[in-house]
Amino acid sequence: MCANLAISPLLDSWMIHLAAERKSAQTMKTYGDGVRAFVRWCEATGAPPELDRRTVNAFTAALLDGGAEPATARSRQLAVRRFSAWLYADGEIPADELVALRPPKLDVKVVESLDDDQLKALLKECRGSGFRDLRDEAIVRLMVETGARAGEVVNMTTDDIDLKQGAGVAVIRKGKGGRGRTVFFSAQCAQAVDRYLRKGRKGHRLADSPALWLGDRGKGLSYDGLYSALATRAAIAGIDGFHPHILRHTAATRWLAAGGSEGGLMAVAGWTRRDMLDRYTRASSERRAAEEARRLDLGNF
Repeated sequence: MCANLAISPLLDSWMIHLAAERKSAQTMKTYGDGVRAFVRWCEATGAPPELDRRTVNAFTAALLDGGAEPATARSRQLAVRRFSAWLYADGEIPADELVALRPPKLDVKVVESLDDDQLKALLKECRGSGFRDLRDEAIVRLMVETGARAGEVVNMTTDDIDLKQGAGVAVIRKGKGGRGRTVFFSAQCAQAVDRYLRKGRKGHRLADSPALWLGDRGKGLSYDGLYSALATRAAIAGIDGFHPHILRHTAATRWLAAGGSEGGLMAVAGWTRRDMLDRYTRASSERRAAEEARRLDLGNF
């Protein structure tokens, strides 16, 4: 269909289009990586870069055969499908032959959340009066109470936080899919954020910057910086396999365990589909069911 299609310059144009649609930097990176992976595969195999079902299915199969996780193969394929849809909508190709292409089936993975002892151990490792200590404790508390994504956290500004009400309110302005939301957090979390703002930022080269979270060596805090800082704390606390997303799963589990509603959790977490709620709470659902069964005492008749 489009063997002579020059993908690279059109990929640049697609990135401009996505930026105009206010897609997040992470979304643009994911889509760009997917299309570039397709181009590399075509070059390596000698396959013409045709955006048809046979070629893209072969690319997806090669990813899976090469050991890629189904989620990775699905993400790469989705990027190519979205690229094809844009090319057709913009008149660059006569038809979108990938419109009905089925994505690879995903394995259902259970992502555990931190239990109370692990969470306390993690916070204990953040205890201290230094810049990193104050920052990391505030970040952990904020993420585990609000379920905010790591990418949303690093994009926050000082204007997004309100501590005047005793507890705290934060505005997530750059949520996934461009959907902003308001989240609330406890007085304990507000205290940690306040201590970071009053003491932790003092003397930092970017203390007057609007960015809420600052990094080491006078720089801002990136996603990689947050990941590295918290993973180091978790390793010292004896928590294996830690990554920042575990805090989002932990927030969801703790919300429901405390009696919070599913609708409230979806609003706080920024979910628009019920399946996301099920995915994030699958690991703890059996435990909650067992606790509920004990409370119901169904053998008492």
